[in-house]
Amino acid sequence: MDLHFEELLGKVTDFIKSEAKTETVVGEPFELGQFQCVPVIKLGIGFGSGGGEGTETKTKAIKGQGAGAGAGVGIEPIGFLVTKGDEISFIDAGKAHGLAAAFEKVPDLIEKFADRKAKAEMAN
Repeated sequence: MDLHFEELLGKVTDFIKSEAKTETVVGEPFELGQFQCVPVIKLGIGFGSGGGEGTETKTKAIKGQGAGAGAGVGIEPIGFLVTKGDEISFIDAGKAHGLAAAFEKVPDLIEKFADRKAKAEMAN
């Protein structure tokens, strides 16, 4: 058995690159009326590996090898970056409700921007 840690690490890294993206967790950026919405995620990655080798004694040849590797990925949707014109805001998804809370906040976001616009127009 040959130990190929670099090859294994490369495969794990390629997998993480392809899967640990906002698009695979919550979807692509989208438009909602005049608003551009970009999902935002929090990503945590952990790696671990181990190895071994064989020994030889004066009276007996002992061969051995061992290897192990593991990786973990934690992905959590945390909110949306929302733009309208030159304004940008972050809408928190909330820890208690996750992604569902973010989608529930979209109507509030639209109302918030409309209120800002109305106040700005009144000030001018």
